[in-house]
Amino acid sequence: MRIDIITVLPELLKSPFEASILKRAIEANLVEVHFHNLRDYTTDKYKSVDDYQFGGGAGMVMMVEPIDKCITKLQSQRNYDEIIYMTPDGETLNQGIANQLSLHKNMIILCGHYKGVDQRVRDKFITKEISIGDYVLSGGELGAAVLCDAVIRLIPGVLGNETSALTDSFQDNLLAPPIYTRPREYKGMKVPEILFSGNFPKIEKWREEQAYKRTQERRPDLLKD
Repeated sequence: MRIDIITVLPELLKSPFEASILKRAIEANLVEVHFHNLRDYTTDKYKSVDDYQFGGGAGMVMMVEPIDKCITKLQSQRNYDEIIYMTPDGETLNQGIANQLSLHKNMIILCGHYKGVDQRVRDKFITKEISIGDYVLSGGELGAAVLCDAVIRLIPGVLGNETSALTDSFQDNLLAPPIYTRPREYKGMKVPEILFSGNFPKIEKWREEQAYKRTQERRPDLLKD
């Protein structure tokens, strides 16, 4: 998979990809992540990529021209399955979206900034708009990092245990069940005996029951789906 991220702050984005699972995925050539500084695509001598919005109003707007130049250049080099815009009014990211995107070969992620992007960018280029929650950040960079983490970990070979991602919360619209490790007892708190039974069908049934119970208590809205 190749992910191209368009941003005005590439330095803000690089750190998450230089450690842990994302770093290992890149080093193993399971994914390529490229950062494109939008200021490299402007002819303005001050490297400006934003301007005042027509009709008045607070906040600057990212201009269409530099974004057009950047995306057009990338599209001339390869075909893209999705061109994603990170925006608060996009579709809320969930596990299903991450699963779907993990099957793609090439993606562009455009990070919004300031008040947002010129609507003509969204009309002409964007194939999917994604939000990571009902709140507003200073820019789309952190959202892009969250999206990449959610997607890249699903690529075969990225996680040490191939089944690990399949048992994560939300994969089957249920939250994950309680999990335990050593010691068996700590300050009077004991691990459920069923987990030491060696009866794996019963253990899996217990986990399913616990997952359903936890979802019912914490996220009953998921059960409606």
